Amino acid sequence: MRHLAHVLVLSAAISFAPTVRAQSASDALYQQLGGLPGLVVLMDDFMVRLLGDPRMNPFFKDTDQKHIKEELVAQFCEVSGGPCRRKGPDMRKAHAGIDVSKSNFNALVEVLQQSMDARGIPFGTQNHLLALLAPMHREIINAP
Repeated sequence: MRHLAHVLVLSAAISFAPTVRAQSASDALYQQLGGLPGLVVLMDDFMVRLLGDPRMNPFFKDTDQKHIKEELVAQFCEVSGGPCRRKGPDMRKAHAGIDVSKSNFNALVEVLQQSMDARGIPFGTQNHLLALLAPMHREIINAP
């Protein structure tokens, strides 16, 4: 199960606001993900899957889903080398008060991979993105 080998990032309470910056010299991953339009489509699919997954639904059902999607688009855009900047609290602050376990985190990664598979994103591109997101797990996982 490759999804268990990947440790990723994100969650319901990300409080980032996108702003635009100069295009990165290294935006290859951003381009491979389809740029901003591709990330919007990916996050549309991801949000539907998060709400439909019984493991993830409790974290997302009573949230401002539109805002979360916008924040995830901005986060993925920035991480992948796109022209976005995020603002707001770091991952630790954004997830304070939300008990996120390692199994919750891994379930989120699995759902993200399902969305990327459904969008036809190549495995290598998925791995590249997940490798960039993985370090955030130290700030997101806060429960046994």
